[in-house]
Amino acid sequence: MQLRRSHIRFTKLSAVFISHLHGDHCFGLIGMISTFGLLGRTAKLDIYAPAPLKPMLDEQMRLFCHGLDYEVVFHEVDTTRQQVIYEDRSLTVETIPLEHRMPCCGFLFKEKPTKPHIKRDMIDFYQIPVCQIGNIKGGADWATPEGEVIPNNLLVEPAEPARSYAYCSDTRYIPTLHERIKGVTALYHESTYGEDNIQHAEKYYHSTARQAAMVARDAQVGKLLLGHYSSRYEDESVLLSEAKEVFENSILCDEQMIFEL
Repeated sequence: MQLRRSHIRFTKLSAVFISHLHGDHCFGLIGMISTFGLLGRTAKLDIYAPAPLKPMLDEQMRLFCHGLDYEVVFHEVDTTRQQVIYEDRSLTVETIPLEHRMPCCGFLFKEKPTKPHIKRDMIDFYQIPVCQIGNIKGGADWATPEGEVIPNNLLVEPAEPARSYAYCSDTRYIPTLHERIKGVTALYHESTYGEDNIQHAEKYYHSTARQAAMVARDAQVGKLLLGHYSSRYEDESVLLSEAKEVFENSILCDEQMIFEL
């Protein structure tokens, strides 16, 4: 439903990452898998989740997803270790061990560094063959037919810094968490409670907005996205205020909001 509301094509989704087995984080999975099948999906779908989900998902698919024309591949996630669980040409995804009432992990999405950009005017000026552009992007200088060596830094511009996004779902405050997500471009960290309910945060293994901001500050992230608010707060601005006292670039998330990395 959210993909439809956001006008994102279902075919864009190739992998699903489940942080833990509380209903608000996984109940929608079987409905989405079924819908994809009804709409004629053929590309495989990878599911990354804690191991106990697999037998339940297998049974749900047996009951509700007869004759799927695509493959659903389950990948067991060890929530206690930080490790790369997904990789393609442009991206890696790592688990981030968290502390909740059941096994839980977040996910760290890291863009792979890209090669520098070619200065087209310099390529044209020195009449460098197209077949040499790959070498120049890889760091090679260029020697003209007259023997003049053109340094690589005159032929290219630095690539944009690789971007990264840390998703830290349900978790109590972890004083050492910042070490695992140092310098990420954006951090989503649950902020269920304000300081007025810190006892509830400790009891139910959740975090306050201030604690989320402490993680962002210590990790020196670019921006902090707050979410997973308790329903007791009719106005979440109090959570934003508490976070901003510690980390100024904090933002209240809402469904379907879009953020630039």
